[in-house]
Amino acid sequence: MATLEGSKNDVSINLFDPEVQQCPYDAYKHLRDDAPVYNIPGTEMYVVSRYDHVREVLMEPQRFPSSSADTPFRASAGNIERGEMVAARFAEKGWVPAPTLNGRDDPNHKQMRAMFNQAFKPSRIKEIDPLVENLAYDLIDGFAADGNCEWVKQFCVPLPLFIIGEQMGAKPEDMWRIKRWTDAFFQRISLMLPEDQHMEMVDREIEAQQYFQPIFERLREHPDDSLISVLVNTVIEEWGRPLTDNELHAEMMADTFVGGSETTTNALAAGMKLLIENKDVWQQLKSDPDKYMRTFIEEVVRLESPVQSLMRFVAEDTELAGVAIPAGAMINIRFAAANRDERAFECPEKLDLDRPKAGGHMGFGSGTHHCLGAPLARRELIWGFTAVVDRFEDMWFAEGKNDFTYHPHFLLRSLKELHIEFEAKR
Repeated sequence: MATLEGSKNDVSINLFDPEVQQCPYDAYKHLRDDAPVYNIPGTEMYVVSRYDHVREVLMEPQRFPSSSADTPFRASAGNIERGEMVAARFAEKGWVPAPTLNGRDDPNHKQMRAMFNQAFKPSRIKEIDPLVENLAYDLIDGFAADGNCEWVKQFCVPLPLFIIGEQMGAKPEDMWRIKRWTDAFFQRISLMLPEDQHMEMVDREIEAQQYFQPIFERLREHPDDSLISVLVNTVIEEWGRPLTDNELHAEMMADTFVGGSETTTNALAAGMKLLIENKDVWQQLKSDPDKYMRTFIEEVVRLESPVQSLMRFVAEDTELAGVAIPAGAMINIRFAAANRDERAFECPEKLDLDRPKAGGHMGFGSGTHHCLGAPLARRELIWGFTAVVDRFEDMWFAEGKNDFTYHPHFLLRSLKELHIEFEAKR
């Protein structure tokens, strides 16, 4: 058990418990108050939950690096033996995913990030913006006459998935196949799967690799102006080469499709749920969307943090909040706990459209690994909820159809489904 500086009680919190994951916010408060740096019993994993401490970890990448060279796959597979099985399966049937952008440290990270910054530069996001706007309205118009929908499947999934899919060279008719593959990656990194299901998800990911490999090869022969062509063909100057197939396959799942769609999907679902639960906020947002929309988006990301946490390592023996942490240990930085820290936010559990400096949350991380896709995610959220304001007079939960359950996951927060009914604007 972890006994904390200034704490008289032992603390026992199990963030791997699916029941805790359904609504983890009481557990996060308990950790912030009594165990801000919490050693999960029986492991070398330390959960960091206060805003200032999370920021400290993120802003000191030399002290808390993103990778640990002697333990490949440790963060994604939970243990070394499982990780070796995963690597062997990828090697046998597909391509072993190389470390992703999030799993690299400088100077390697900075060199690779420069190429991604080129791919996601503001002018490119601006070019995509009309596609996002049109798709948001088209999706709602597709079910507006019904007066009801399953919000996650009919809106939250296709909006970001179709946008990133088009940028990644996928055919429109293949989008739901791709969703099955991104779901596999989502589950594989959950740290919640038994071995047989874990390996099944690996096999699904390999299907995705076989789908995208011919696209890589075609774009090497015939580059175009798509985002994926930039990723395939840009030579990283310091490396003297573009990304390898192994690097590209890793990025396709982690930083483009899952990073670029799954997290936005979950924010769109969370935002609708929050609006229905907070009708005063809905009325305020409708009264002046130009004034309140951006703050609303930031509050959704802060309150429900689609990325609940990520991993870092400890380079050498160190101390954080009075707790000694050995070299080689893992740090689980809990963005979602930091985003509700009373020390950083007044009334943190409240959805407040008048919150000052609403963008000061950790929902997109901070420091050198600040979320690459944040500008695109914000545009998708803004257009998604602008379409809601323009098309819906009011909306409510469909009676008897929702259990409001979340997928079991140690790192991400994802509502399974959300059945709503609505009154469309005339």
